[in-house]
Amino acid sequence: MGNELFEKEKLSTAYFRLSIPLVLSLVVTLIYNLADTFFVAQTGDTNLVAGVSLGAPVFMLLMAFGNIFGQGGSSMISRLLGRQDSDGVNRVSSFCFYAAWIVGLAVTVILLAFKSQVLVLLGANSETLRHASDYYFWIVLGSPAIVASYVHTNHLRSEGLSKESMIGSVGGAVVNIILDPILITLLGLGAAGAAVASVIGYLFTDIFLILIVASKSRSLSMNPGKIRIPLGYVGQIFGIGIPAAIVNVMQSISVILVNQFLLSYGNDRIAAMGIVLKVSMIVLLVLTGLAFGGQPMFGYYFGSGNHKKLCELLRFCMIFISITAIILTAAVFILSGVLMRIFIDNESIVREGTLMLRWQVISMVFVGVVLLITIIFQSAGKVAGSFILSISRQGVVFLAVLLIAVRVGGYTGIIAAQAVSDVLSAILALFLLRIQLYNEFRTEN
Repeated sequence: MGNELFEKEKLSTAYFRLSIPLVLSLVVTLIYNLADTFFVAQTGDTNLVAGVSLGAPVFMLLMAFGNIFGQGGSSMISRLLGRQDSDGVNRVSSFCFYAAWIVGLAVTVILLAFKSQVLVLLGANSETLRHASDYYFWIVLGSPAIVASYVHTNHLRSEGLSKESMIGSVGGAVVNIILDPILITLLGLGAAGAAVASVIGYLFTDIFLILIVASKSRSLSMNPGKIRIPLGYVGQIFGIGIPAAIVNVMQSISVILVNQFLLSYGNDRIAAMGIVLKVSMIVLLVLTGLAFGGQPMFGYYFGSGNHKKLCELLRFCMIFISITAIILTAAVFILSGVLMRIFIDNESIVREGTLMLRWQVISMVFVGVVLLITIIFQSAGKVAGSFILSISRQGVVFLAVLLIAVRVGGYTGIIAAQAVSDVLSAILALFLLRIQLYNEFRTEN
């Protein structure tokens, strides 16, 4: 199916068949996260809410490990499919599948062994320790299932089975949402219930996608006899996967830094930014889905050396993603006040949040450019370019801009820093594309 999709299907049709299910999957995941927070908050126990919130960095760590084998493996698989190397695809997919479970198991052992120390590091105190400990224990116990879930969701898309990948992800989220009120409130398990519901949701995704690979995939493998791969392949998987994982870490760090700078301006500003980030995340996830949706095609065309298709796909994606970003930006810009009031009915927070939200989305067209070019570098197996872009927008570039903006613009500088960082990161991305991949996008005269 994958080869027919990439070679015979109309380019735009193939792109939408891959990207739309991914966008829907990401949006549903966001809804699940909001619902998860909602059910925990319904208990009315502030310490419970805080205890569960303290577990967020653990989730991000597990997501980062999953992305190493998910995105790193899918980049390699796409190029191998383009080269018609079926044995290579078998071996890379098997290696990533078993490596993810082994790493997840190792994480479980380490984090349980240092449970007390990690909980203190996360910020648990006498009031939140019991809830944080309950949540932490069950999430850490489910680490292998959580890490492994990112492997097949990414690898199936590389083969063209984006719809099946979406069903697995969405199905897990739905299971989680159904179990949350039952375990948290009805059975009175509190934080432990929230964690168990999440782990069961990820197990559903794992089992469903394993069945899909076994029954529908033509190329992916789970044969333990195929896990040995060339050292160069391992370098490619980690070289692309680790920068992808760093993105998750950078996002957390950037939020922490902004909140620290906003602290002196009052809790209303911090609360407003918290809501703003959730609203703007909807736009960001749509653009992320549209950018990642093209990854299997870019990887396949890089692998097959089809420069004409690469040029057509780059042009199409750049135009479509930019137009989508402009439309979404305009909608959020106009409805910013209304969107803030959906979450909270506090005029001070709504007023500050409206301004913040407009600054947060005004540069989304540049974010789309950065995301797309980052995916192109990952698809091409360009480790250096992928790494630089992964640490730029919400990493090194953002930190430099934020430190300067605080001194120059004070409060306005803080809320405008991300927009400035987005513009600079887009310029950097275009520059790297020009100097590292120019020849790949040249067609013969």
